[in-house]
Formats: sequence, C-alpha cells, structure tokens
Amino acid sequence: MILKSLTLLNYKNFAESSFEFDSKVNCFVGNNGVGKTNILDAIYHLSFGKSYFNPIALQNIKYDEAFFMVSGIYDVEGTEEKINVSLKKGQKKIIKRNGKEYEKLSEHIGLLPLVMISPADRDLIIEGSSTRRSFIDSVISQSDQRYLNELIKYNKVLAQRNSLLKYFALNNTFNKDTLEIYDAQLTSFSAYIFDKRKAFLEEFIPIFKSRYEVISNSEESIDLVYKSDLMEGDLPTLLKDHFIKDKVLQYTSIGVHKDDLLFLKDDYPIKKFGSQGQQKSFLIALKLAQFDFIKQQSGVNPILLLDDVFDKLDENRVTQIIKLVEDDNFGQLFISDTHADRTEQVVKQVHQSYKIFKL
Repeated sequence: MILKSLTLLNYKNFAESSFEFDSKVNCFVGNNGVGKTNILDAIYHLSFGKSYFNPIALQNIKYDEAFFMVSGIYDVEGTEEKINVSLKKGQKKIIKRNGKEYEKLSEHIGLLPLVMISPADRDLIIEGSSTRRSFIDSVISQSDQRYLNELIKYNKVLAQRNSLLKYFALNNTFNKDTLEIYDAQLTSFSAYIFDKRKAFLEEFIPIFKSRYEVISNSEESIDLVYKSDLMEGDLPTLLKDHFIKDKVLQYTSIGVHKDDLLFLKDDYPIKKFGSQGQQKSFLIALKLAQFDFIKQQSGVNPILLLDDVFDKLDENRVTQIIKLVEDDNFGQLFISDTHADRTEQVVKQVHQSYKIFKL
C-alpha cells in the first residue's frame, strides 16, 4: 500500500498545499512550527478519520476559515483509492472513499493500516490507563471489525448504566430489573473484548520484547503486563459485589473499561525507573511491534510515520532503528525532523529511494 499524493485545504497552518510522494521514504524538514507534524497528522487523519494529536475536530480548521479538507490518493495492491476527510463548521465530519460517503466511521478503520511514532506517545507512559487502553484498542481494531463494534456497543451501554446510577441517586430510587438489563449487556460485550485483549497481548508481548532488544542493543529486562478486573472473576458477580460502591460513586467502577497495561523495566514502572532514552526506546519498540502485529493480521505493510523520532536518542539507537526500516519488510515511511543534514545522512544509510521536502 502506497500513499501517492496528499492535498491539504485549510488544514491547520496550511491554506492549500499538495505533495507527490516517493514509494519508500519521505522526509519533511524545517524549523519548529512550519507544519512538518501537521502533514503527518493529515496522513493519520486519512486512515482514522481523526487527528492523532487534537481530539477537538474544529481546531484542525485553519484559523479564520470555515472548513478543512484532506485528500489522499493511494495505490492499494494495484487499485487506486481516493480518500477525502472534510469538516465544515456547524456540520458533521464527512469521510468519503472514491466519492462515496461512509455511513459509519468504523467501516473505514482498517482499510489503510498505519502506525505513528511521535513524542506525544510519551502520554502512554505518563498518563492514565485510558491512554493505554486506547492503544490496545487501536491496534486490535485495525484488523478486527467485530472487536471495534463490540467496543462501541459496550461503551454505549456503559454510558447508559452510568446515567441510570445518577438517576437513582438524584431521585432516591432503585429499579433492579432495569439495572440487570444493562449488566447482562455489559457482560455479553465485555466477554469478547476481554478475550481479544488477552489473546492479543499473548501474541504481542514477545514481538515487543524482541523489538526492544534490537533497538536498545542491551540486556535490559522490560515487560508489559495486562491488568483486568475480569481476571479476578466473572463480570455479573463483580458488578453485584460492587453495586453499593457504584451507587455511591454514581458510575460503574469495575469492568473492561478499567483495564490497564503496565510498562515495566526490571519489574518496576518505567515511568519512574527508566531514563529518557530507555523510555523512548520502549515506546518505539511498542510501536514497531504494533506495525508487526498489524502486518501479520492484514498481510499489508502499514504506512509508518516517524515524527521527530531521532530526538533524545543516542547515535547507536538511531542506527538500530535505521537498520530496522532498511528491511524490505517495511513499506512506505514518512519522517519529520528539524535537522535537514541529519535526516539526509540517516536516509542515505537506508539504501532505499527517498524524497526530502524542505518546509
């Protein structure tokens, strides 16, 4: 799969710009603030229908404009695919494939597999469990449509159950039958979600460890540990046991929406006991393992976006990453960097065709 061209209209700091890409390596270089990361985010937008960095869609519209549009033309195994993402103030976002609008965004997820590696990934280490759950969900969803649909339904029922708990508290009332309807639905949806997350991590963790070992070129002991309430018992029993607590809190305090993924170095949280270089290597290994997993599931090389990835890495770790992407197992690569000379020196080592865009 290759992204052949990209057109931006009123997207972030771009009024109107077009790019024709190399089939292997594409580099965007320039000072901070010129829009390098915004181009990568536009490419991400085409795969997922949303920004990697800003969840508020309207803020992706260029200042003082009424709309934005991002358009990409792909070669997907010899077939041309044109994807458009557009948003006009006061209207819903529209995503089109070859001129036809999707009824649901979920129908698009997985068509254009992609992995982004960015300094913003540090949120996976420093932020709460929801960030790490989102990572797990995004990887599985790119190759499992049912998982995404079950997750959407689970979150909808969860919101309804939480609203019911608030209603009970406000009106000093309780309806056991209504609550049990929601509990049964949560149980049904969560079973598939839990099983898929557990199976995914059993396959994913060895890939991750292998990637980290190559990048760090060391014997550092790292691990990922899946943490879920459902490992302690079945959901119907857990919901009953936590009902009093849920009534007081007015929300559902137990279930797969509380799952977490622990990031460990030498059995301690890497957040506290890992250097900046070790943390960055950990995250890059995590994302390269994501690449490997998605490729195994889809049979397609995902597009790989490297945003400012060489910052805070020593020369040895940069060299190891470049050796990895030199492998023909990787497909199209997009890199952003502030140092044009460094970027060109790095991509010349890859022995692949490349194109450098100076912004």
